Amino acid sequence: TKHVSPRYPSAARNEGRQGTVVLEATINPSGCIRGVEVLTGSDPDLEGEALRAVTQWRYTPTLLNGVPVPVIMRITVNFHLR
Repeated sequence: TKHVSPRYPSAARNEGRQGTVVLEATINPSGCIRGVEVLTGSDPDLEGEALRAVTQWRYTPTLLNGVPVPVIMRITVNFHLR
């Protein structure tokens, strides 16, 4: 499993924008993310950064009876200032 952390968009950080982005992604049989879409999000900058990061994620393939299969999952990305 490989996860690329999303970067906080500088415009959003400077303006104090925070939020949560929920994505639905298909993980193909080789463990690569395909077909990502935003289910919920209220800020285009945060949505774009969540998509950029998540499309680079890689997973160990899911096996069904020993055969790699595609999986659909929801991914939540939180953007909160400290």
